[in-house]
Amino acid sequence: VNLNSRRGAAHHHNNHDCITRLIKGFVIFTVSVIIIGYCYFLSSAISTYASTDTGSGGGVGDNDSSSIRGNAITKITNKHNNNNANQPIATIGYAVTVSGCPKDNGSGFGAGISDGAAVLKHSIHLNSIQNYPQTKSRYDYKMYALVHPEAESCARAALEPLGYEILVRDVPVPLEEIEGKFLREKVPANGCCGEKEFVKLHAYTLVQHPVVVHLDLDTLVLKPMDRLYDVMIHGAPKDGSNGGIDVAFGDSLVSSTAAASPDNEINAFFTRDYNMAHSGMKHPGVQGGFLVLRPSLDAYNEFVAIIRKGDFQQNKGWGGLGFGPFYGSMTFQGIIPYFYDHLHPGTGVELNHCVYNNMADNPRDKPTKNDVVSGRCRDGYNRPDKHDECEDCRSHPMEDVVTTHFTLCQKPWECNPQDGNRIQERLCRKFHGEWYRIREDLETNLWGRKSVQLTNNADEILEVRGGGYQMEHFRGYCKQHGKNGYINVDIQSENAVLN
Repeated sequence: VNLNSRRGAAHHHNNHDCITRLIKGFVIFTVSVIIIGYCYFLSSAISTYASTDTGSGGGVGDNDSSSIRGNAITKITNKHNNNNANQPIATIGYAVTVSGCPKDNGSGFGAGISDGAAVLKHSIHLNSIQNYPQTKSRYDYKMYALVHPEAESCARAALEPLGYEILVRDVPVPLEEIEGKFLREKVPANGCCGEKEFVKLHAYTLVQHPVVVHLDLDTLVLKPMDRLYDVMIHGAPKDGSNGGIDVAFGDSLVSSTAAASPDNEINAFFTRDYNMAHSGMKHPGVQGGFLVLRPSLDAYNEFVAIIRKGDFQQNKGWGGLGFGPFYGSMTFQGIIPYFYDHLHPGTGVELNHCVYNNMADNPRDKPTKNDVVSGRCRDGYNRPDKHDECEDCRSHPMEDVVTTHFTLCQKPWECNPQDGNRIQERLCRKFHGEWYRIREDLETNLWGRKSVQLTNNADEILEVRGGGYQMEHFRGYCKQHGKNGYINVDIQSENAVLN
């Protein structure tokens, strides 16, 4: 036997086993790495999907109604800003008030309830995040109607199909509970609606919203009001600027009044009605068709206490301090300036009434003839430093107007063409034309009704809409001059709560 050859064979066999074990180990290691990597990939994908799904659906905190107040608003805002530019910063409450039913069976003010509410709401819709990106607004909206019990029969049927939440509210203080004899006896005949005007104060109870805007039904929103909402929710700009807000007289947004809120909190924006001002008036009233407010039950209860006390003195107004007399001074137009100018100075800001709540009014106390103005500035009666510097809102560029109010311009549903070449009519005609444009957009783009070409198309306009009077201006919704020529909005059930 050759021992050397047997040792060589054994050595060769041992080498072969070693190589085999190395190959097996390498294969096992490689397969293990692949399996572990695949499991890690699956785990990461599932985790990412779960995180994304939770973010888009919203957690409990996102849907909790208690998180819409105070610091929670900032927290939600930051989340929306970081994750989705289409998410609203907040939902603004918009309120209108109906204090009575029309007496003319649907024409005149009847159209003002239904048609005014329909077009007003759509103008708000077009200037909210619901119309993003056509508008750059970051705020959503919800509509409310504060309805006096005597008006429920007409208001509910007219407004509920349009998506208004109906809130039946009586006057905050019954007449017989007003302690002041003069106010108790005289307020029913004061202003447009007597003590029923106080129903507007229920807007302060809508505390589920960070900001509430109260508007009359004959107003129209032309541009977003985000700058006002930003200041009320986040505070005034830290750099001392007005944040792009047109404050009356070019004044500072933040008051220097010693009694102002220590954190410079702004609780209201309003305009004043200088058409009711007169020489010697200490405090002009607010214009009752526009108020941006911070809802607060404390504020509402304070208003109730003021009304119940009834300290409105003859020829001296609220508190005997000159907040009256003027049109509506015993009610909303007088109690609001008394509250913000005297009781809580520095917390309410007067806005430029040519930009907000523009009524195309003559700023001077003498008539305008051939576009030549004359007389003293009405808003200079209590601001001698601005005596000869009043802006004429009738000449203000329409593209810069945020909201308009159909008072002096008359109501759009009266089919008044306002086509005279006078300063008194030129801007009014533009405002009326915009109201009809928004009505047309509501009916065609939102409700899906047939659209028509407005130029050289009289036969189709008459067939589809029925109105042949100044077709390009009134868009087929007027048959003739005057309210009897107006064609009402047909609010059908299939249109209910579409926007």
